Formats: sequence, structure tokens, C-alpha cells
Amino acid sequence: MGTKVWTSDDVIKKVSEYMNKEHVDQVKRAYQFAKIAHNDQRRQSGEPYITHPIQVAGILADLHMDPETVSAGFLHDVVEDTGVELSDVKELFGNDVALIVDGVTKLSKIKYKSSEERLAENHRKLLLAMCKDIRVMIVKLADRLHNMRTLKSLRPDKQRRIAKETLEIYAPIADRLGIGTIKWELEDISLRYLNPQQYYRIVHLMNSRRDQRVDYIQNAIDEVKRAISDLDIKSEIYGRPKHIYSVYRKMVEKHKQFSQIYDLLAIRVIVQSIKDCYAVLGAIHSEWKPMPGRFKDYIAMPKANMYQSLHTTVIGPEGKPLEVQIRTEEMHRVAEFGIAAHWAYKEGIRSKVKTSQDNNKLNWFKQIIELQEDTDDAADFMDSVKGELFGDHVYVFTPKGDVFELPKGAGPLDMAYMIHTEVGNHTTGARVNGKIVPLDHQVKNGDIVDIITSTSSAGPSRDWIPLVHTRRARNKIKQYFRLEDRAKNIENGKNIITRKLREAGFDAHDVMAPENLEKAAVNMHYQHAEDLLAAIGFGDLQPTGVVNRLTQDLRDRQKRQRQDQAEKEVLEGHQTISETSSETAKKKKRQKASNGIIIEGVDNLLVRLSHCCTPVPGDPIVGYITKGRGVSVHRVDCPNIAKAEQNGERLIEVSWANDPGDRTNYDAALSVQGYNRAGLLTNILTTVNNVTKTVSSVNGQVDNNKMATISLLVGVRNLEQLDRLVNNLKIIPDVYLVERKFR
Repeated sequence: MGTKVWTSDDVIKKVSEYMNKEHVDQVKRAYQFAKIAHNDQRRQSGEPYITHPIQVAGILADLHMDPETVSAGFLHDVVEDTGVELSDVKELFGNDVALIVDGVTKLSKIKYKSSEERLAENHRKLLLAMCKDIRVMIVKLADRLHNMRTLKSLRPDKQRRIAKETLEIYAPIADRLGIGTIKWELEDISLRYLNPQQYYRIVHLMNSRRDQRVDYIQNAIDEVKRAISDLDIKSEIYGRPKHIYSVYRKMVEKHKQFSQIYDLLAIRVIVQSIKDCYAVLGAIHSEWKPMPGRFKDYIAMPKANMYQSLHTTVIGPEGKPLEVQIRTEEMHRVAEFGIAAHWAYKEGIRSKVKTSQDNNKLNWFKQIIELQEDTDDAADFMDSVKGELFGDHVYVFTPKGDVFELPKGAGPLDMAYMIHTEVGNHTTGARVNGKIVPLDHQVKNGDIVDIITSTSSAGPSRDWIPLVHTRRARNKIKQYFRLEDRAKNIENGKNIITRKLREAGFDAHDVMAPENLEKAAVNMHYQHAEDLLAAIGFGDLQPTGVVNRLTQDLRDRQKRQRQDQAEKEVLEGHQTISETSSETAKKKKRQKASNGIIIEGVDNLLVRLSHCCTPVPGDPIVGYITKGRGVSVHRVDCPNIAKAEQNGERLIEVSWANDPGDRTNYDAALSVQGYNRAGLLTNILTTVNNVTKTVSSVNGQVDNNKMATISLLVGVRNLEQLDRLVNNLKIIPDVYLVERKFR
């Protein structure tokens, strides 16, 4: 897929290659509508906002998606970020486009207690919308891919948060949908922001012997062509690039050095039929000795995302391990584009996966719906999805030959509840490969599992809860006992909340009024107050969160009262300062305070620049009124300011004095990361000395991967000089990351 920068004309030209005129016109109308809707908007990078929908639509066009999906790519942000209503999209572009746009749109109009809660709810909505129409997720993946490509314009803390979310949610979804082209790029970019040291180290190591590897791969390709020449098989053979994140994972999970990663050297053979795949495999194994335990037949046993291929690692030319992948053209198309290949638009027809295929090959959609039914808490739901659907899996068989995919670590009870709730409730034992096993036995790949049930069974035991591995099985067991002990659980829940309220100093009788309990229940996704109390009594729900919900309005009133009192005290303090100021100060609206900072209407107030974020002239700044120490000036993106805002503490407007004659040097903290080659520190200090002569401190450390992190405290006159220094440091060979630090 690459990282092509699309124009609107490029997108129209691309869809014209495979759509008829009517559908191309629909895509054009979607672009024109989006262009008008986003007319005056700009991205954080400063470029016009419409460039983002154009790139998303371009990625979708590259996948040969149908007209509705490409149109939704252009329109995916109009409901969330402009005044356009979903009904407008539905009227102008139809139900399908509106459904996709609605599925991608965040839940921005709902208030949540925390950003984590909002994020979990957004993810839940997205996954459930995907179950209705898979194109929702394909558009979202294209949206996330372009956002990741342009992540450099955001603050470092946001870069890391978005990269972490991408690695935990979106890359696994792309993998589950089989869209390898998107998955690999999302993983590599995420690693670059989450662990730049390792990312650039692997890049350095891969580039250091690139020419040798290219020559080796070409020789191996020639050898493979010679080995299969007698088969009279039409084939395409080429080197397969290894992705940085997959190298990183193998190094971390298998505790291997870079030199021990065998499949850095890999080739791929594309043939016409399945029969040809196995014929090529036989020829390669005849030519080179296969490595034990390194053969995988994903044709006979496809992955859950429909991926099919033969993988083998052999002792290739020069005695070096060589991985070979063998697949048909259709298998390769599915490996690259996954489910998108089945939704691709062909010859004027929108073709999609049939329902039966959906059920057989993508039955994890059903698991998502079931996980949603098992829990009302969005964060709990997302934990289940990440742990059970995106983690490592094993494949087991029933005695009849049906295949079940279970998370690694699962046992017979997990499989029983996956088959059906009643099968789980009436399980009395299990056989694995013909032998009776305990219920806490962990199944392995290829096991044949026979669940033994009895209609006279008394039902599940509470002792089963610690034995099961999947949240679905655990919730089904809990649900059984929850219904049995409902009245007792409600009373227990009421007593627990009453006690917690009293411990926190609240009047439990007033706070637990029926209308307040019902409101809290609805906000926490329970139908009635009794359901909420029963969940607390059973232990499904932590009482602290419920107490916070119940006392929210009361605490908000108390907070407003504290803020009003604080403002009153600040105003009185300002008044005292003004009364003792000179007559000249009274006539001026703005007076210069210390450290080159101006505060509206105030003079002679103690001002200090904070050490946590080291602001310099040119940085956007804000003042924070401290107790007894005047005003502390911070950069607006300082984490401490974010905490102060959340706590409702007093912030005031401040600005730089803009004195051209001011030659004061202001401290700025920098972190420089790079490969620890000879002369790196000398190059860095020389570069610093060329821009500023003031260096207060230099500290460095080198990790086991030969990555150096050098911390600098330098003196600069303004942001312009600091930016010049940062840009000069970035062009030093083997320097991978330069950023300002929060201390």
C-alpha cells in the first residue's frame, strides 16, 4: 500500500479504474460535500482539514472498496466535526453511507467521568457497529492509519497514548480482519513512538547489512527457480521484507538477539493452485533440509482471519536459515487485504462475504456480541476483547471434527461454555485426546476435547470460577448464582453503599434517595437500581465508583463553592497589591513583573518560571497562583497544569514581555536519543555550542541495546533559538529523537 500522499484527483482517478460512471459520480459528490463542510477547518499540523478525508478515501480506494465505503471515507468526520447532521448524510448518500459514518463517529456528546471511560465506550460502540457492517471498521482503520502517519504534529504524551491505543486495539483488529498491509504499518509506527530506542536500533541493524541480505535473497531466489524448474509450474518469486515490529516482538518474547531471528531472510513463492503449493514445498525440502518445528500448514488449517499459506524454514544457501512462504494468488490477496478483499467492488457489483462465510470464518463477531451481553461496563468489555479476541490462541477439535478457537490458557470448561451456556452448566467432566482430565487442564493446539455432560447435574459450582480462563465462561457461572441469590445480593449491596457513604462523611439517607439510585443505575448501564445494588452485593461492581456517581452533584456544588471562595481571596489579594502600588502602576493596565512576564493589571507580584516544564519566550504560557509563593508560570502543555485544571485550581492569564533588548538566557531541558557510536556526544556538544554558549548540565546513559539517552539543560533567549537547536540536533547522523523534557 505504501505511504502515498493522495490528492482528490488521484482518488477519483483510482476509483475510475474499477467503478462505473454512476458510482464515480457518487464518490465525487461525497468529496465536494466534505470539502464544503470542512472548509475553514485546519488540522493541528496547520494543513487544511480536508487533506485528512482525502487520504482516508485514497487508502480505501487502494483497497478497491465499494462506492459507499470510499464515500464514507470522505465523509467520516462531517457529523463529528462540523454542523452536518447524520440525517443529512442519509438523505444525500443513502442508508449504507450513513450507517458507516455513524459507526465511525465518536460518542463526543456524552459526558463521562474520565477519558478512559469515554475511550472504552467509543471502542465498544465501534466494535458493535462493525458487527452490523464490517465496512465501519475498514473505514476506521484507514482513518487511524493516516492519523498515525501524521502523529508527529501532536504532543509527545498524546503521541504515546494514541500509539498505545493503536497497538492494543486497531492493529489486532486489522490482523483479525486479515488486512496485513494496514496491520504492519500500524505496528511499526506505534513502536516508533512507544519505544524509539528499540525501533531505531532495529532499523540501524537491518540497514547495516542490507546489501549482503539483498545479494543472499537474490541467490536464494535463483536456487528456488532452479529447484522447481522441472515442475512446469507458473510462479512468481520475490524477497519478503521483514517488518520492524515483528522483529522486536520476537526479540522480546523469545529473548533472542537480532542475529538469531531466522526469518529476516525470507522469500515468497506465488503459484496458481493449492496443488502447486505442495509441489513447490516438496521441491524445496528436497533441495534444502527443513528445520524441525518450523513448518506450518495454514492452508489445511487457516488462521481465524482467513489467512492461508505454507511456511517452512530451511537451512538455505551458505548454511543460513531461510524462511519460505508458498501461497496462491488468491491466498496472497486475502493475506494483504483480508476481509476487505471480500468487500471489494468488482465490475460494477458490490460483492461481500456471504453470511455463511461470515459465520464460519469470522465467528469472532458473534463473540463480540456475546461479550457485550455478558457485561454492561465498557472498560470491562474492552478488557475482554483485548484479552480473549486479540491475544494468543489455540485451536482444538470436538470428536466430530469441529474446530474451536480458544485463548491460550483456556480449558475444557471454557470450551463447554463457548459451545452453549447449558452445555457449560451441565458439564461433569472432560476427555482430552481420549483421556479423562481435570477441569483446570489447559488445552493445546490440535487437542481433541470431548465435553462430558449430564442432565441430572446440579449445575455449576462456585469453585469453577477460578478454574476458567475466559471472561465469557466466568460471567456465565456468575450469572447462574447471581439469579439464585438476587434478593440477598440487593440487601448486601445496599449495606455496603451505606457504610461507604458514612465513611466518606455523607448523609446516606439523603444520598440514597430512590431517584438518585435510579439515575446512577442508568448512568452505569443498569436497567434499575436493584440491578445496580445486586451487582455490588455479588461483587461484580466496586462500590467506590458507585459512591462517586451518587455523590457527583453534591461534590460539584462543594467544588464550585471552593472555587468561588478562592477567586474571592485572589481578587482581595489583587486589590491589596493595587492599593499599595504607586500612582503610575494604577494608570497602566499591564505591568511587567519579574522574569520577563506580564500579568494583567498587577505589578510587583512575585513571578517564577517553573522548573517542571522550563518555558522560554515564545512558548504559550499560563500562570498558576500558588499559596505564599506568588505566580508560577508553566507551558500550557505542562502535565502539572492539566492536573490543576482538573482540580479546578486558580489559573490566570500571563504573557511574555516582548523586550527586543532582553538578552536573558532561559533554561530549556532537552533529551537526545541515538545509537551510541564513537563521537556521538562530541557531535551533539559541538552542535549545541554552535547555537548557544550556555550549557548548564549534560547527563548520559547507555542501555544494553547500545542506545544512548543524553539529557541537556541549555540556555536560550527564545523559542526560535531553541527550535533552531533542536532542528540542528536532529540532522546529526544516528540521532533518532530530540524532544523537550518535562522534569
